[in-house]
Amino acid sequence: MDSAFLLVAYVLLPAVVVYLCGKYAWLDKLGAVILCYLVGLILGVVGPEGPAVDEVKNTVGSAAVALALPLLLFSVNVGEWRRVAGKTAISMALGFVAVVTAAGAGFFLLRNALPSAWQLGGMAVGLYTGGTPNLAALRTALAVDADLYIAVHTYDTVIGLSYLLFASALAKPLFSRFLPRFDPNDAAAAEQANAAHVEARVSEQFDGLLRRGTLVPLLGAFSVSAAIVGVSVGIGGLFPPEHADAATILAITTLAVAASFVPRLRRIERTFAAGMYLIYVFCIAVGSMADFRGLLEHWNWPLLGFLGLAVFGSLFLHAGLARLFRIDADTVIITSVAFICSPPFVPGVANALKNRAVLLPGLYAGIAGYAMGNFAGVAMAYALRALS
Repeated sequence: MDSAFLLVAYVLLPAVVVYLCGKYAWLDKLGAVILCYLVGLILGVVGPEGPAVDEVKNTVGSAAVALALPLLLFSVNVGEWRRVAGKTAISMALGFVAVVTAAGAGFFLLRNALPSAWQLGGMAVGLYTGGTPNLAALRTALAVDADLYIAVHTYDTVIGLSYLLFASALAKPLFSRFLPRFDPNDAAAAEQANAAHVEARVSEQFDGLLRRGTLVPLLGAFSVSAAIVGVSVGIGGLFPPEHADAATILAITTLAVAASFVPRLRRIERTFAAGMYLIYVFCIAVGSMADFRGLLEHWNWPLLGFLGLAVFGSLFLHAGLARLFRIDADTVIITSVAFICSPPFVPGVANALKNRAVLLPGLYAGIAGYAMGNFAGVAMAYALRALS
């Protein structure tokens, strides 16, 4: 019964959020991704608990983002991505330097208050260049205590919400004061025209989604997306467990990009909107995973400070370094989100930036982070342990 309740909630609550964004302009400005994350956090506090419930949360979150990625990419103009790829690579390198520097600074500032500071430094580098899969892998690689791992995961959720809110609503106007603006000439005019609906309010992106003329082709696109996911999961299963998630997402992205070259599939309307709806489902599921009951019982302020410095310290350092290389604000923000939050959060922030041209570069930046996060995290941890 609890599992069925959660499934219904995950499917229907994004529709409520979209409706409210259409009704209230201030909610639309806040953004559906942030609102869904908040709804998930509330659902995690007041909703059901138990092993079966946790399994549902994990399954829904993983399935939603896996099915969403192909739908989001079917309409992307891949041929024009090369025009922004160079800037993305530079921004990725700067972002990596920023994360390592911020994690190292946190270690030296708080190592007396955090006995496991060297492990935290390694986990922070892995988590904020890749994502939760890297954090889980590093827990095993560094023999991290289970209580510390759960605390890091929960505090990361709290900080991640603040970070997403800042990245979606405040970072662009702030960073545009000292970073170049995204040059529309760097993206194809066709891409900009095709992404015109991104400029619309959240609710308007979903107008007509359930019309028969739109829904039937969309179901076909959904079937292709499901087939891509099935093949990709099989490919991921060929790799060691610690690399399976990265391999699966890379396979999904590659196959979806290949499918976008099929004219009939590319012309299907509202595939991007359908993918965004699934991203909203993912955000609610992820938000509901946070252990807020345990968090409210005891605040670990040094740990919160360490992770906060790693996240926001790396973001502002990343932006400062980008000024030296004249990287535009949109590219800095999307690559930072790809590292800090992982690829599933890239579409929502690209939507908030009203710039779908950075979607594919952001996804690939996140995938690169998945690939290097474990290696960088282990190396960082052992370097810090030697220094301590």
